[in-house]
Amino acid sequence: MTSIMTNAAAMAALQTLRTIDTNLETTQRRVSSGYRVETAADNAGYWSIATTMRSDNAALSTVSDALGLGAATVDTAYTSLDNVVNVMSSIKAKLVAASEPGVDKNKINEEMKQLKNQLISAAQSASFSGENWLYNTNAAPLGTKQVVSSFVRGADGSVQVTTLDFNTADSVLIDIQDPSQGFLTKAIDADALRGTGTGTREYFLLDMGAAPAGAQEIAINTNTDKATLDDMIAVVDNVILQLTDAAATLGAITSRIKMQDNFVSNLMNVIDKGIGRLVDADMNQESTRLKALQTQQQLGIQALSIANTSAEKLLTLFQR
Repeated sequence: MTSIMTNAAAMAALQTLRTIDTNLETTQRRVSSGYRVETAADNAGYWSIATTMRSDNAALSTVSDALGLGAATVDTAYTSLDNVVNVMSSIKAKLVAASEPGVDKNKINEEMKQLKNQLISAAQSASFSGENWLYNTNAAPLGTKQVVSSFVRGADGSVQVTTLDFNTADSVLIDIQDPSQGFLTKAIDADALRGTGTGTREYFLLDMGAAPAGAQEIAINTNTDKATLDDMIAVVDNVILQLTDAAATLGAITSRIKMQDNFVSNLMNVIDKGIGRLVDADMNQESTRLKALQTQQQLGIQALSIANTSAEKLLTLFQR
């Protein structure tokens, strides 16, 4: 039946054209944005996952920055501590030289004073961004320092920030308020180290205004005897061993931070790839689809035009 009131062919052509236009608009949006899932309306599940992972990646980026700051702080402390170990080795060599007959012990002591000043300078200079793990001027100990190492999301959706911990009791060289907390300011029992004598002969290296009671500073003069020099050498050697252990600990933390930084960087890349698989558009596929839809659109317009003109043919029936 042919009707001038209802053009079924035109309606079908129009519906087809509308579908083509909708698909074309979607494809054009994907080509222009690069995303297959740009909003929650495109795919609520994938969009939710991608949004959460992007948020986690932003947190990991901050963790990477924190690791860089932590690495700089640890490197600063390690560099100063390494310099202190070298200076301590020089002080040990001076004490050994003072044990030789006929040397001028006063001159050696003057050299040792300069080396001690270098120890103080190295400890005071080990500061980065307001953090100094070698030099303490506060009444309270420096305590345990933390370096942010990672951002973790559990299977249940819970999140936490993990840290690398370092006890500064293993690195403080000078403590102004409590000399017993610093490697260079605390008193060390030489008798206990050498296993000689029954008394307590304690020595310390630096007098920062709060010298340990009953202990003697490691300093020499013409009256310093060999037994005292041997005690001082034993104490300095013990301090060097402790400082070497502290430097080894800092070196291990530095290595761990580097490993964690590389891991976080790789993890961020993997998450980015995962997000891309969920929401990125396949540009080869979309460009091919775009060309096909443009062709379909042109054909749909022509089909609608043909359907609309078919009704006009009815006029010929009424012409004489």
